[in-house]
Amino acid sequence: MNRIIVLSLIFFLSCTSDLQPKPLGYLRLDYPEAHYQSFENYSQFSFEYNRFAEVSLLNSFNSQVVYPEMKATLYLNYNSVQNNLDSLLNDAYKLPYKHISKAVSIPEKVFVNPNKKVFGTLFSVEGNAASQFQFFLTDSTRHFLVGSVYFYARPNYDSILPAVKYLEKDIFHLVESFQWK
Repeated sequence: MNRIIVLSLIFFLSCTSDLQPKPLGYLRLDYPEAHYQSFENYSQFSFEYNRFAEVSLLNSFNSQVVYPEMKATLYLNYNSVQNNLDSLLNDAYKLPYKHISKAVSIPEKVFVNPNKKVFGTLFSVEGNAASQFQFFLTDSTRHFLVGSVYFYARPNYDSILPAVKYLEKDIFHLVESFQWK
């Protein structure tokens, strides 16, 4: 009888397990080290882009830098300045603020390169907005380029943040290497 009680106690006490929650898993997004190559538009401009991306020229005014593995595209739209610089600048400043309802903040970074006559502003849209980056570049007299980055995924900022940081470096490099022809 004592054996049965002792075995029963051992059985019941040994079969309990402490329930422990599983640790949170984090998605690891590794992107290759950036290596840049030159892109020459037919007549308006040139810049360097990451070999991880693919550039497609839609026509002489519009092109795309596509990041297929990130499901992201940088759209580039060229306009010539013909006494309409104020209008082009006004539109370029309005574009990022269309995302204000979903944005936490929209910091601006101004680019000035008087040697290459490239001037512009980069808007980083922080938050669950459809476009994470908007920028424009101009020489103030003849050329104007607008760029916008879109991800083909639900705009969950926390999830796409590693890709956003990777693209931010590429956009800075594009702007710094940008030249008008």
